[in-house]
Amino acid sequence: MAAVTSLSFSALNQCSERKATASSTRFLGSNSGAVRLRTNFYNQYVGVRSSNSASKMVILCMSSETDIPPTVSETKSNFLKAYKRPIPSVYNTVLQELIVQQHLMRYKRSYRYDPVFGLGFVTVYDQLMEGYPSDEDREAIFQAYIRALKEDPDQYRINAQKLEEWTRAQNSTSLVEFSSREGEIEGILKDIAERAGGKGDFSYSRFFAVGLFRLLELANATEPTVLEKLCAALNVNKRSVDRDLDVYRNLLSKLVQAKELLKEYVDREKKKREERTDSQKANEAITKCMGQYQYSGL
Repeated sequence: MAAVTSLSFSALNQCSERKATASSTRFLGSNSGAVRLRTNFYNQYVGVRSSNSASKMVILCMSSETDIPPTVSETKSNFLKAYKRPIPSVYNTVLQELIVQQHLMRYKRSYRYDPVFGLGFVTVYDQLMEGYPSDEDREAIFQAYIRALKEDPDQYRINAQKLEEWTRAQNSTSLVEFSSREGEIEGILKDIAERAGGKGDFSYSRFFAVGLFRLLELANATEPTVLEKLCAALNVNKRSVDRDLDVYRNLLSKLVQAKELLKEYVDREKKKREERTDSQKANEAITKCMGQYQYSGL
């Protein structure tokens, strides 16, 4: 997957109609590698069951008064139980904040998983975890994270891959004119447009916004007018998309800074260890020589 940090965010800025609101702030401590995320959400909960649709690309969410959702701490605990190895702080801080946000999205009354949301989360996760020391551990963390939210991590990956493959064959025109064609992905986008237009449950989120922009990137259609047309076709508020993409871009920028600080710290510590080792070896050599000298002089 191409790095989102390399996208033409200058084009995104040209189409941005307002900055991120005060209710969602992101900042990086200058003396640490931690990125803090603070977001306000309405805390409404639902139960979830899987759809038996042939495409296997949608999860339907149903709610009732008897449904008792897990708490945020239970979700975090499930994640820590599923992945017990230590995670470097620069990654762990972001993951812990992210799982709180997604828990609140996941258990909103109007929540319904869709592949564009899945693509958005996969894009965010892969960007946040880029450069993680172990590819195997990075995927294990992904599996533990999604399962802690009682969803299927394989579905996220499969959906993201299908959307990416479909979008690479599109262009600016065909991408926004999905409603005039038939196909699996076209059907998914039509369903989102209907629900977002008021004919069913639809819960807009930042991950959905990132998923939209990923579609534009893969279709080589990052012009501001294309985003506007796609939002209109999907019945999604473009102002919200602009705002959330701007917040996401800023988060990635700060994360890059945090990773650079972490790398500098690791390099300094490595150099100090090497210097201590060299000094210890030199001392041992001197001690050994002195011992041999004293022995030979007896």
